[in-house]
Amino acid sequence: MEYAIETFSLTKIFSDWWGRTKVYAVDNLDLQVRPNEVFGLLGPNGSGKTTTLKMLLGLLHPTKGKALLLGGDGTDPKINCRIGFLPEESYLYRYLNARETLDFYGRLFGLPSKVRKMRIEALLDMVGLKAVANRAVGTFSKGMARRIGLAQALINDPDLLILDEPTTGLDPIGTRQIKDLVLKLAERGKTILLCSHLLADVEDVCDRIAILYGGKIQTQGHVRELLQQTNKRQITTDAISDTAVEKIKQLVREEDADCEVTSPMDKLETFFIRTVTAAQQQAQPTSGAVSTTKIGDFLTQQKAVESILDKLVSAPIAKQGSVETPKLEKVAAVESPGPKADEQLLSKLTRSAEPSEFKAVTKKEKVETEPVESQTRRQEQVRENILDRLTDGSGTKSQDKDKTEKPQAGDSGDA
Repeated sequence: MEYAIETFSLTKIFSDWWGRTKVYAVDNLDLQVRPNEVFGLLGPNGSGKTTTLKMLLGLLHPTKGKALLLGGDGTDPKINCRIGFLPEESYLYRYLNARETLDFYGRLFGLPSKVRKMRIEALLDMVGLKAVANRAVGTFSKGMARRIGLAQALINDPDLLILDEPTTGLDPIGTRQIKDLVLKLAERGKTILLCSHLLADVEDVCDRIAILYGGKIQTQGHVRELLQQTNKRQITTDAISDTAVEKIKQLVREEDADCEVTSPMDKLETFFIRTVTAAQQQAQPTSGAVSTTKIGDFLTQQKAVESILDKLVSAPIAKQGSVETPKLEKVAAVESPGPKADEQLLSKLTRSAEPSEFKAVTKKEKVETEPVESQTRRQEQVRENILDRLTDGSGTKSQDKDKTEKPQAGDSGDA
């Protein structure tokens, strides 16, 4: 698979009710996204970004052209089960709580119960909503709803992740968390297609970008190559004396170039996160989302390393069935004895006693012991009853025997 996403002259035309006015939302789009790449799809409102994503996922039928995802059609269930999608607006069932919402999406992907439970807890912890997991999502703020939307996009551990405005409504800590997550997923080998209006976020995480306008690609390439100013130089040093600064300026003037020396500044995002982190370390209470730096283990493990959980939910299923079946058969055999069990019982009853089974008998026990003839008669009677059960199972044979042995009326008189 050369490309994770590839489009061929992808076009979408919208027309009015009468079919007269035509709007080219996407116009002959040729896009290639490589595997294990974070690709940013940028552009102003109405440039065709969301329309492109919907055509990739099969939610919109293109007017012409074709799109391939992971080497196949995005509408194929075998392909879309490997895709995670976070839409621009989170469409959630407002009466389900956070844990039930993730369980619902896990069931749609056919995940086993143990896997769903493990991933749900890991994702809730990752997006910082574990403390409010039993609240209905209809009561969540927009930022908290986006966090749940991101969790549902990751519940199936996708190979391709498509994010449409993932940081909309999130606080700066949540935004940083999303960026860290994207970088972690890229390290694992996943492919991410990202649409966002926050260009600073795209700059931090994307390998390549494409800028759309009027449904067409205006430019694309590596972020570093597009943004780097090759006609300027930047030097960063530790704190130096004013004398050293003047010497540097003098050297720069000798090169007929301008020079400006200033102190570097932190980004406001960095300063904000540092302040809030200090408040969290003091365990100050909050009713909102709790930002963490944890990433679900199932999202950060390398695919080459097979986890114990994968072994439990895949191969051992058949193995467990093969072990449990003989046990059930064995129990059934014990509960419903057949002819062999009767024969074993008969042999135990009729076998001769071993010498070790005899024990010394006192005088008192000799008096209370039954005569040998009565014991022999009882054993013969038990033997006859068991033989009758083995022959016909209903005891009819013994009844017929009794009838033949009982003298008929008038026989004694004749005798």
